[in-house]
Amino acid sequence: MIRILIVFCTAVLLSACSGEWGWYVVNPATPKGMTNLKFLLSGLGYTVLLSLTAIVISIIIGLLVALPGLSSNRLLKGFNRVYVELVRAVPILVMILWVYYGLPQLMGITITVFWAGVIALALSDSAFEAEIFRAGIQSIDKGQYEASHTVALGYMDTMRFIILPQAIKRILPALGNQLVYMLKMSSLVSVIGMQELTRKANELVVTEYRPLEIYTVLLLEYLVLILIVSAGVRWLERRMTTDEPR
Repeated sequence: MIRILIVFCTAVLLSACSGEWGWYVVNPATPKGMTNLKFLLSGLGYTVLLSLTAIVISIIIGLLVALPGLSSNRLLKGFNRVYVELVRAVPILVMILWVYYGLPQLMGITITVFWAGVIALALSDSAFEAEIFRAGIQSIDKGQYEASHTVALGYMDTMRFIILPQAIKRILPALGNQLVYMLKMSSLVSVIGMQELTRKANELVVTEYRPLEIYTVLLLEYLVLILIVSAGVRWLERRMTTDEPR
């Protein structure tokens, strides 16, 4: 990935010499360029906060939805399947618009742009999280359940102390992928006015009329951010692997 990033940046710099690029608009060596860069980067905090809040909520909802799907009760299993299929069928952009414009009218509440984005992203991702948790829990050997019963552990304690710790280690790569996915999908919240990275870039394009250069910087912002997150997830995977007893 680092090599790909280096090659991409080199290609951008070489093409910038063609004269068709107006890098002055984001040139840190000039006061105006530095101001524009600071403006673009000012949306980074909102992007990260939005994504982290949404992924935490979606993981909690996903786990709560996954557990009924493991039950032998047909009604609980039915709830799991209906929730997953319905939520997965709704495009994220449509969910964002519905939560922001429709939910306040439906429930008679006031909702901010930030929380509308969090709710929409968390709901959309929770269906995928539910399937990830269900697959992870089902991958644990049944002998683990039997062993927990021999020491008189109840269902909740079995899940908390025995099953979920093992399942999380197995599904960590998938959870990391969902965090990366959430970071990318957070750009859609710009359509309702959330001042994150994409919204900042759109506003700067309107004032500077240099979409090629500004969106190139935006692309690099997301690329670096996601590479950092991916490296963090891999580090956590290695850490959890080395902590396992041999």
